[in-house]
Amino acid sequence: MRKLLVIAVSIFTLVACTSKTETTEPKEENPTQISQEQNKPSQEAGCIKDSTGKGLKVLLINGSPRKNGNTYLALMEAAKQLEQNGIASELLQIGTEPAQGCIACNHCKKTGRCVFEDDLYNRAYNLMSECDAIIVGSPTYYGQPNGTLLCLIQRLCYSASNLMQNKPAAAVAVCRRGGATAVYQTLLMPFQMLNMPIVTSQYWNIVYGRDEGEAALDEEGLQTMRTMANNMAWMLKKIHNDTETPIREKEHKVTNFIK
Repeated sequence: MRKLLVIAVSIFTLVACTSKTETTEPKEENPTQISQEQNKPSQEAGCIKDSTGKGLKVLLINGSPRKNGNTYLALMEAAKQLEQNGIASELLQIGTEPAQGCIACNHCKKTGRCVFEDDLYNRAYNLMSECDAIIVGSPTYYGQPNGTLLCLIQRLCYSASNLMQNKPAAAVAVCRRGGATAVYQTLLMPFQMLNMPIVTSQYWNIVYGRDEGEAALDEEGLQTMRTMANNMAWMLKKIHNDTETPIREKEHKVTNFIK
Protein backbone atom coordinates (compact mmCIF):
# COMPACT_ATOMS: atom_id res chain seq x y z
CA MET A 1 0.00 0.00 0.00
CA ARG A 2 2.85 2.31 0.90
CA LYS A 3 4.55 1.55 -2.43
CA LEU A 4 1.36 2.38 -4.31
CA LEU A 5 1.10 5.68 -2.43
CA VAL A 6 4.71 6.59 -3.27
CA ILE A 7 4.14 5.72 -6.93
CA ALA A 8 0.97 7.82 -7.03
CA VAL A 9 2.73 10.83 -5.45
CA SER A 10 5.60 10.49 -7.93
CA ILE A 11 3.23 10.38 -10.90
CA PHE A 12 1.32 13.43 -9.58
CA THR A 13 4.57 15.38 -9.11
CA LEU A 14 5.77 14.47 -12.60
CA VAL A 15 2.48 15.58 -14.18
CA ALA A 16 2.50 18.83 -12.20
CA CYS A 17 6.06 19.64 -13.25
CA THR A 18 5.30 18.87 -16.89
CA SER A 19 2.21 21.07 -16.79
CA LYS A 20 4.16 23.90 -15.17
CA THR A 21 6.91 23.62 -17.76
CA GLU A 22 4.39 23.76 -20.61
CA THR A 23 2.75 26.87 -19.19
CA THR A 24 5.99 28.65 -18.38
CA GLU A 25 7.79 27.96 -21.67
CA PRO A 26 5.93 30.71 -23.57
CA LYS A 27 6.64 33.13 -20.73
CA GLU A 28 10.34 32.39 -21.01
CA GLU A 29 10.16 33.40 -24.70
CA ASN A 30 8.45 36.72 -23.94
CA PRO A 31 11.66 38.69 -23.24
CA THR A 32 12.98 37.62 -26.63
CA GLN A 33 9.72 38.50 -28.31
CA ILE A 34 9.73 41.91 -26.64
CA SER A 35 13.33 42.46 -27.72
CA GLN A 36 12.44 41.57 -31.30
CA GLU A 37 9.52 43.98 -31.21
CA GLN A 38 11.76 46.74 -29.91
CA ASN A 39 14.28 46.14 -32.69
CA LYS A 40 11.69 46.44 -35.47
CA PRO A 41 11.80 49.73 -37.41
CA SER A 42 9.40 52.15 -35.74
CA GLN A 43 6.52 53.44 -37.84
CA GLU A 44 6.12 56.45 -35.58
CA ALA A 45 6.97 59.85 -37.03
CA GLY A 46 10.47 61.09 -36.30
CA CYS A 47 12.10 57.70 -35.74
CA ILE A 48 14.87 58.59 -38.21
CA LYS A 49 17.43 60.69 -36.36
CA ASP A 50 20.33 62.95 -37.26
CA SER A 51 23.89 62.62 -35.96
CA THR A 52 22.92 64.30 -32.68
CA GLY A 53 20.04 61.91 -32.02
CA LYS A 54 17.32 64.43 -32.88
CA GLY A 55 14.42 63.16 -34.95
CA LEU A 56 14.25 64.53 -38.47
CA LYS A 57 11.35 66.89 -39.18
CA VAL A 58 9.99 68.69 -42.23
CA LEU A 59 8.25 72.06 -42.06
CA LEU A 60 5.09 72.28 -44.17
CA ILE A 61 3.73 75.75 -44.91
CA ASN A 62 0.18 75.92 -46.21
CA GLY A 63 -0.17 79.13 -48.19
CA SER A 64 -3.90 78.75 -48.68
CA PRO A 65 -6.36 80.81 -46.61
CA ARG A 66 -8.62 77.74 -46.61
CA LYS A 67 -7.59 75.61 -43.67
CA ASN A 68 -8.82 72.31 -45.10
CA GLY A 69 -8.68 73.09 -48.80
CA ASN A 70 -6.91 71.32 -51.64
CA THR A 71 -3.47 72.71 -50.78
CA TYR A 72 -3.83 71.27 -47.28
CA LEU A 73 -4.92 67.95 -48.76
CA ALA A 74 -1.86 67.84 -51.03
CA LEU A 75 0.52 68.68 -48.18
CA MET A 76 -1.07 66.05 -45.93
CA GLU A 77 -0.55 63.41 -48.61
CA ALA A 78 3.15 64.26 -48.51
CA ALA A 79 3.14 64.30 -44.70
CA LYS A 80 1.64 60.80 -44.51
CA GLN A 81 4.31 59.49 -46.85
CA LEU A 82 7.07 61.17 -44.85
CA GLU A 83 5.71 59.46 -41.75
CA GLN A 84 5.87 56.12 -43.55
CA ASN A 85 9.56 56.87 -44.02
CA GLY A 86 10.03 57.64 -40.32
CA ILE A 87 10.19 61.41 -40.69
CA ALA A 88 7.99 63.82 -38.76
CA SER A 89 6.39 66.96 -40.11
CA GLU A 90 4.85 70.11 -38.70
CA LEU A 91 2.31 72.31 -40.44
CA LEU A 92 2.29 76.10 -40.38
CA GLN A 93 -1.09 77.37 -41.55
CA ILE A 94 -0.95 80.90 -42.93
CA GLY A 95 -4.71 81.28 -43.24
CA THR A 96 -5.88 84.86 -43.62
CA GLU A 97 -3.04 86.48 -41.69
CA PRO A 98 -1.35 89.42 -43.44
CA ALA A 99 2.39 89.42 -44.01
CA GLN A 100 4.79 92.29 -44.36
CA GLY A 101 6.90 92.15 -47.50
CA CYS A 102 10.65 92.64 -47.67
CA ILE A 103 11.72 96.30 -48.01
CA ALA A 104 15.44 95.59 -48.64
CA CYS A 105 16.54 97.46 -45.52
CA ASN A 106 19.33 94.90 -44.89
CA HIS A 107 18.61 94.96 -41.16
CA CYS A 108 18.58 91.15 -41.19
CA LYS A 109 22.17 91.07 -42.48
CA LYS A 110 23.27 92.65 -39.19
CA THR A 111 21.00 90.84 -36.76
CA GLY A 112 19.94 87.64 -38.52
CA ARG A 113 16.29 88.54 -37.96
CA CYS A 114 13.79 90.54 -39.98
CA VAL A 115 13.16 94.07 -38.68
CA PHE A 116 9.42 93.34 -38.79
CA GLU A 117 8.92 91.00 -35.83
CA ASP A 118 5.36 89.93 -36.63
CA ASP A 119 3.92 86.72 -35.20
CA LEU A 120 3.72 84.83 -38.50
CA TYR A 121 7.36 85.48 -39.33
CA ASN A 122 8.51 84.57 -35.82
CA ARG A 123 6.63 81.27 -35.92
CA ALA A 124 8.07 80.41 -39.35
CA TYR A 125 11.61 81.36 -38.27
CA ASN A 126 11.45 79.30 -35.07
CA LEU A 127 10.00 76.28 -36.85
CA MET A 128 12.61 76.50 -39.60
CA SER A 129 15.36 76.46 -36.98
CA GLU A 130 13.94 73.18 -35.63
CA CYS A 131 13.28 71.50 -38.99
CA ASP A 132 15.57 69.78 -41.47
CA ALA A 133 13.64 70.51 -44.69
CA ILE A 134 10.74 72.59 -45.97
CA ILE A 135 7.76 72.08 -48.27
CA VAL A 136 5.66 75.10 -49.20
CA GLY A 137 2.27 74.84 -50.89
CA SER A 138 0.07 77.47 -52.51
CA PRO A 139 -3.09 77.74 -54.56
CA THR A 140 -2.86 79.53 -57.90
CA TYR A 141 -4.12 83.11 -58.03
CA TYR A 142 -3.93 84.62 -61.53
CA GLY A 143 -0.86 82.52 -62.28
CA GLN A 144 0.85 83.56 -59.04
CA PRO A 145 1.21 82.04 -55.54
CA ASN A 146 -0.52 83.46 -52.49
CA GLY A 147 1.06 86.88 -51.84
CA THR A 148 1.27 86.34 -48.09
CA LEU A 149 3.21 83.10 -48.57
CA LEU A 150 5.57 84.67 -51.09
CA CYS A 151 6.31 87.63 -48.77
CA LEU A 152 6.97 85.25 -45.88
CA ILE A 153 9.33 83.07 -47.93
CA GLN A 154 11.27 86.11 -49.17
CA ARG A 155 11.78 87.47 -45.65
CA LEU A 156 12.65 84.05 -44.29
CA CYS A 157 15.21 83.40 -47.01
CA TYR A 158 16.85 86.80 -46.57
CA SER A 159 17.09 86.70 -42.79
CA ALA A 160 17.66 82.98 -42.22
CA SER A 161 19.89 82.11 -45.17
CA ASN A 162 22.56 80.52 -42.96
CA LEU A 163 19.86 78.58 -41.18
CA MET A 164 18.29 77.24 -44.36
CA GLN A 165 21.20 76.32 -46.60
CA ASN A 166 21.80 72.60 -47.23
CA LYS A 167 18.25 71.81 -46.13
CA PRO A 168 16.12 70.17 -48.86
CA ALA A 169 13.20 72.22 -50.17
CA ALA A 170 10.15 71.52 -52.29
CA ALA A 171 7.16 73.47 -53.56
CA VAL A 172 3.61 72.37 -54.31
CA ALA A 173 1.19 74.26 -56.58
CA VAL A 174 -2.56 73.66 -56.63
CA CYS A 175 -4.83 75.00 -59.35
CA ARG A 176 -8.19 74.60 -61.03
CA ARG A 177 -6.83 74.44 -64.56
CA GLY A 178 -3.74 76.54 -65.44
CA GLY A 179 -1.00 78.77 -64.06
CA ALA A 180 0.41 76.17 -61.69
CA THR A 181 3.79 75.88 -63.41
CA ALA A 182 4.41 79.61 -62.88
CA VAL A 183 3.50 79.23 -59.20
CA TYR A 184 5.78 76.21 -58.88
CA GLN A 185 8.73 78.04 -60.43
CA THR A 186 8.17 81.21 -58.38
CA LEU A 187 8.07 79.34 -55.08
CA LEU A 188 11.28 77.45 -55.84
CA MET A 189 13.41 80.40 -56.96
CA PRO A 190 14.24 81.76 -53.46
CA PHE A 191 15.39 78.30 -52.32
CA GLN A 192 17.65 77.93 -55.36
CA MET A 193 19.60 80.99 -54.18
CA LEU A 194 20.36 79.47 -50.76
CA ASN A 195 22.19 76.24 -51.63
CA MET A 196 19.06 74.28 -50.76
CA PRO A 197 18.75 70.96 -52.63
CA ILE A 198 15.48 70.99 -54.60
CA VAL A 199 13.37 67.86 -54.21
CA THR A 200 11.70 66.71 -57.40
CA SER A 201 9.13 64.05 -58.20
CA GLN A 202 7.86 61.98 -61.12
CA TYR A 203 6.18 65.13 -62.48
CA TRP A 204 6.05 68.78 -61.49
CA ASN A 205 4.61 69.05 -57.98
CA ILE A 206 1.13 70.08 -59.11
CA VAL A 207 -2.27 68.94 -57.83
CA TYR A 208 -5.55 69.85 -59.51
CA GLY A 209 -8.80 70.79 -57.81
CA ARG A 210 -11.05 73.79 -57.28
CA ASP A 211 -13.73 73.05 -54.69
CA GLU A 212 -12.67 71.76 -51.28
CA GLY A 213 -11.73 68.08 -51.45
CA GLU A 214 -11.58 67.86 -55.25
CA ALA A 215 -7.82 67.26 -55.11
CA ALA A 216 -8.57 63.82 -53.68
CA LEU A 217 -9.81 62.87 -57.17
CA ASP A 218 -6.46 63.75 -58.78
CA GLU A 219 -4.80 60.34 -58.50
CA GLU A 220 -1.72 61.36 -60.44
CA GLY A 221 -1.29 64.52 -58.38
CA LEU A 222 -1.48 62.65 -55.09
CA GLN A 223 0.97 60.05 -56.35
CA THR A 224 3.28 62.90 -57.31
CA MET A 225 3.07 64.13 -53.69
CA ARG A 226 3.96 60.68 -52.36
CA THR A 227 6.89 60.32 -54.74
CA MET A 228 8.14 63.78 -53.77
CA ALA A 229 7.92 62.82 -50.08
CA ASN A 230 9.81 59.57 -50.72
CA ASN A 231 12.51 61.50 -52.56
CA MET A 232 12.77 64.01 -49.72
CA ALA A 233 13.05 61.22 -47.14
CA TRP A 234 15.76 59.55 -49.21
CA MET A 235 17.67 62.81 -49.54
CA LEU A 236 17.42 63.58 -45.81
CA LYS A 237 18.72 60.14 -44.90
CA LYS A 238 21.64 60.56 -47.30
CA ILE A 239 22.45 64.02 -45.95
CA HIS A 240 22.34 63.00 -42.30
CA ASN A 241 24.39 59.85 -42.84
CA ASP A 242 27.20 62.02 -44.17
CA THR A 243 28.42 64.77 -41.85
CA GLU A 244 30.34 66.55 -44.61
CA THR A 245 28.73 69.43 -46.50
CA PRO A 246 29.80 70.78 -49.90
CA ILE A 247 32.91 72.97 -49.92
CA ARG A 248 32.05 76.45 -51.15
CA GLU A 249 34.00 79.63 -51.75
CA LYS A 250 34.09 81.79 -48.63
CA GLU A 251 33.25 85.03 -50.38
CA HIS A 252 29.84 85.32 -52.03
CA LYS A 253 30.57 87.58 -54.98
CA VAL A 254 27.95 90.06 -56.15
CA THR A 255 28.32 91.71 -59.53
CA ASN A 256 26.41 94.86 -60.44
CA PHE A 257 26.58 95.66 -64.13
CA ILE A 258 25.20 99.17 -63.70
CA LYS A 259 27.77 101.43 -62.02
